[in-house]
Amino acid sequence: MPRVLLSGKLHPDGLAVLRARSDLTLVEMEGEDPAEFVARLPDADALLIRTALLPREALVNARGLKIVSRHGVGYDNVPVEALTGMGIPLAVVGGIHSTTVAEHAMFLILAAAKSALRYDRAVRSGDWVGSRARLEAFELLGRTLLLIGFGRIGRALAVRAAAFGMTVVGYDPNVPADAMAAAGVTRIEDWRAALPEIDVVSLHVPRLPETENMIAASELAAMKPSAIIVNTSRGGLIDEAALAAALASGQIAGAGIDTFDEEPPRPGNPLFASDRAILSPHVAGLTQEAMARLSVAAAENVLAGLDGRLDPALVVNAEVLAAPGRG
Repeated sequence: MPRVLLSGKLHPDGLAVLRARSDLTLVEMEGEDPAEFVARLPDADALLIRTALLPREALVNARGLKIVSRHGVGYDNVPVEALTGMGIPLAVVGGIHSTTVAEHAMFLILAAAKSALRYDRAVRSGDWVGSRARLEAFELLGRTLLLIGFGRIGRALAVRAAAFGMTVVGYDPNVPADAMAAAGVTRIEDWRAALPEIDVVSLHVPRLPETENMIAASELAAMKPSAIIVNTSRGGLIDEAALAAALASGQIAGAGIDTFDEEPPRPGNPLFASDRAILSPHVAGLTQEAMARLSVAAAENVLAGLDGRLDPALVVNAEVLAAPGRG
C-alpha cells in the first residue's frame, strides 16, 4: 500500500482528499528536522511538503519516491536538480492563490501610499494636529505601477491597480507585448531604465541567481523620492540594508515587504526600525480560502503522481515525465 508522507500541517480539505483513498497510508511527520526526512523518506512513495527544507541527503535512499508535491508555487526549499536526477517529478499548485497574493500586494501598496503606520502611530501618540498638517499620503489615481514579472499574480494585481486608476506597465521577457496589451498593460524592455518614471514597483519573480538583490542601492537611487516598492514574491530580491537606508534618508517614500532574505528575519533586521515599511510575515498567500484550495490542489497532485496522470503544466521538472517507464 503506497505511503504518503506529510510534512507540515495540512488543511482538513486536503486531508479529506487523501483520506478518501482507502489504498493509501498517510504518515504525518512530527517535525521538520532533516533527520526525520532521512529516516522517513526511504519508506515513502509520495511526499507532500509545505515550508520545511528538504535536505538533498534525505533523497539518497528514497528509491521508492514517485512524486513530491509542493504546497505552493515556489520551490526554494526543494532540491529540484536532485529530484530530476532521480526521475522524480516536483509538482506545484499553479495559480490557486493568485487572487489572495494580488490582494495582499494591493493592500501593501495602499498602506504605503496612505502612510498607514505613521498615521496610526500619530493617533495613538496624540499627534493629531501635526500628522494632519504633514500631508504624507498620496493618491494612486494617475500613478504608474511597474510589475516586474507578469504571471498569474501580476495579471491579477494589474486588474486591481487599474480599478484605482493606475497606469500599469510590465516587464517580463517571457510574455509578449500583445498578451500584456490584452490585459491593459504596456510592456517595457528595460525596467531599470524606466525606474525614474515609476511610482510603484511590485515584484513577481522567483528567487534565482540572476534575481537576487535585483533591487539594490543603484536601483533605489534611480527611483522617485515619492516612489514605493512592494515584494510579495520571494525574499532576497531586495537588498534589505539598502532599502532601509533609502527609507531612512527619504530616497524613496515607502515599502511593503511580505518576504525576507532570511525567514523569520532576525531581530536586528534594519527594516524593523522604519515606520515607512509595512511588513508582514510571508502571509500574502495565507487566507482561509486559499489554504483550503492549496491543500486540495497539493493533495490532488500527490494522487495524480501515484496514478501516473500528472498535469505537465504543474510539474517543475516536466522532462522527467518523458523518461522510459513513466506514463
